[in-house]
Amino acid sequence: MSTFDSTKRLLPDILGDIIKGKIQLPDFQRGWIWDDEHVRSLLVSIARSFPVGAVMLLQTGGEARFQIRPVENVPFTEPLPHAELLILDGQQRLTTLTQVLSLKDPVRTRNEKGKAIERYYYFHIPTALEGAERLDDALRPIERDRKLKTNFGRDVQLDLSTRKLECCQLYFPCSQILNSDNWEESLQEFAPDQFGQYMKFRKEVLTIFRNYQLPIIELKKETSKEAVCLVFEKVNTGGGPSLRIRVSHRELRGGRLQLTGRLVRQHPSECLFPL
Repeated sequence: MSTFDSTKRLLPDILGDIIKGKIQLPDFQRGWIWDDEHVRSLLVSIARSFPVGAVMLLQTGGEARFQIRPVENVPFTEPLPHAELLILDGQQRLTTLTQVLSLKDPVRTRNEKGKAIERYYYFHIPTALEGAERLDDALRPIERDRKLKTNFGRDVQLDLSTRKLECCQLYFPCSQILNSDNWEESLQEFAPDQFGQYMKFRKEVLTIFRNYQLPIIELKKETSKEAVCLVFEKVNTGGGPSLRIRVSHRELRGGRLQLTGRLVRQHPSECLFPL
């Protein structure tokens, strides 16, 4: 009997389940670490309809039980919603897309030097309409105050601090990609003559995000604890840092699997279950 199903799901549906808490993380997963370059690369890849890899999820309710936590920066009050699925592979991608497309707050990421930064992401509509090869230039990260500054912060090169400024300069916020109703109403109010150009952008770019399908590998809840650990180790071992999972005989026999992990250099042949 197969221990998994393979399917595809619309990106908005997956992100919606993350926001509702139906999809969460097992607590042994490391935190979100992607920098600004990775964020922009992922967004442009989806805008160009490129594949960005499969996501692996585990059904909850089986014998492999874990402490869980929400995807980073998704706000919940206690108690947490019941999770139906846990992310085993694809956390960095799903966290990135959740923060950029589904949350109103700026994305808490890092620059190329590893310094913590907060950014909003915008598409410049006229540049995006010049063709797919220009989407990388069209995507603009903007600081928390929604201003692009030069000369060591003394000169404001671009000001998007109000919805009117966004509309008049045709900078579309990525947080509106999945539902742009409010932005469209503002565009009709502040720059109605630009609506035709926006509608072309909506058809050529926004529709791609809204119809984008992610390949999903879903492990069934009947999957054994040993198999879950083995699968997680396999997908997280690629010659770089990976999570070593230590499991004792007692933990395997008990009603709850306790995982303690740390990022280490692990040889692929290293025993998964040092006892």
